[in-house]
Amino acid sequence: MINKVVGSAAEAVADIPDGASLAVGGFGLCGIPVTLIEALHGQGTAELETVSNNCGVDDWGLGILLSDHRIRRTISSYVGENKEFARQYLAGELEVELTPQGTLAEKLRAGGAGIPAFYTTAGVGTQVSEGGLPQRYDAEGNVTRASQPKEVRSFDGVDYVLEESLRPDYALVHAWKGDRHGNLVFHATAMNFNPLCAQAGRITIAEVEELVEPGELDPGQVHTPGIFVQRVVVAPDPEKRVEKRTVSLAAPAGSAAPVASEGA
Repeated sequence: MINKVVGSAAEAVADIPDGASLAVGGFGLCGIPVTLIEALHGQGTAELETVSNNCGVDDWGLGILLSDHRIRRTISSYVGENKEFARQYLAGELEVELTPQGTLAEKLRAGGAGIPAFYTTAGVGTQVSEGGLPQRYDAEGNVTRASQPKEVRSFDGVDYVLEESLRPDYALVHAWKGDRHGNLVFHATAMNFNPLCAQAGRITIAEVEELVEPGELDPGQVHTPGIFVQRVVVAPDPEKRVEKRTVSLAAPAGSAAPVASEGA
């Protein structure tokens, strides 16, 4: 079996060229491959097309690539926590393809499974299927590119829209454990989108918090088999931010403590 471990994150992403398409795992700030993203940012790669549930926050995750105008286009389902994202989109600096969250997940899963397209009820009767969703504006706020109508077909009296799968050039994922053969185990909610991205990428690069030897992982607990992974880099003790923190405030004895929300 091939030893897929590389010496550093910089080495792992060194061949990602300008203009590459990139699936990036994680959900919000949970389970994002921050070490690989920082390495990609450090080498100056630009004109990227990203596929990710969201696009990070203003100063972390994919947000650091976005803030330096390294992302040309993104396919995402939720983008509401990034003010720079909104500014670039409305100013005509960023092309955005908004996709229902479950559809985005299935686009990645299907791509990795070799399924070119599938039918879903999500988006039928809306601009998702009928077209017209703004994807790019110009500097004056005019829509210069909008989504095209998609095929709608009826099965047993129910309408479904045809969605094409995704097969990005590269995938960056974050795993809890991995071995030298590329077998990966994700922890808790980091399961969101990481296995799907890992399966969809033509070249998948995984950062792992803990590297174990082949045979140490219980085969029944492996979430992504090594056949889908081309490179592994060790990233111990990565920074893990909380996007929205809820804290209890001190209260007088005998009274209920008020709760306040605090941005991470």
